[in-house]
Amino acid sequence: TGGHTTEILRLLSCLSESYSPRHYVFADSDKMSEAKIRSFEQKRAETFSNSQFTLDRIPRSREVRQSWTSSVVTTLYSILYSLPLTYKRKPDLILCNGPGTCVPVCISAFLLGLLQIKRTIIVYVESICRVETLSLSGKILYYFSDYFIVQWPDLKKKYPKSVYLGRIV
Repeated sequence: TGGHTTEILRLLSCLSESYSPRHYVFADSDKMSEAKIRSFEQKRAETFSNSQFTLDRIPRSREVRQSWTSSVVTTLYSILYSLPLTYKRKPDLILCNGPGTCVPVCISAFLLGLLQIKRTIIVYVESICRVETLSLSGKILYYFSDYFIVQWPDLKKKYPKSVYLGRIV
């Protein structure tokens, strides 16, 4: 929602038309992202006439200020909900940037890869606002992502698997 959607759309604006179709996944309680995505895609269609995208909603894995105990249950539910969606879409690449919604989708894709159903490249971009520590999503996906991108040099020092590219959004 909000900042995460803005950041990911800035990243997507740099991608060529070969990254199509694009499948957006966001939380069912997210009221802002759909409008932002539709506006972005409408502008993109002016440049790339063959632009294709889908919108999918999944249950939010963790609400703001939700207890850790109950968030385990809601995240497991969201993973179970994401598995058929990820199986249906069979993405080649998942590009995500931090909202809790990306965790169930990435774990679902990771599981499909383990089951040798579909291998998906997972690229996680930590938010620009994470200067000294990783977000909770980042702490989890650090172990599941193929590429883990940080935007501050101190994070690269703390997390050696990460790739520091400077400010990219």
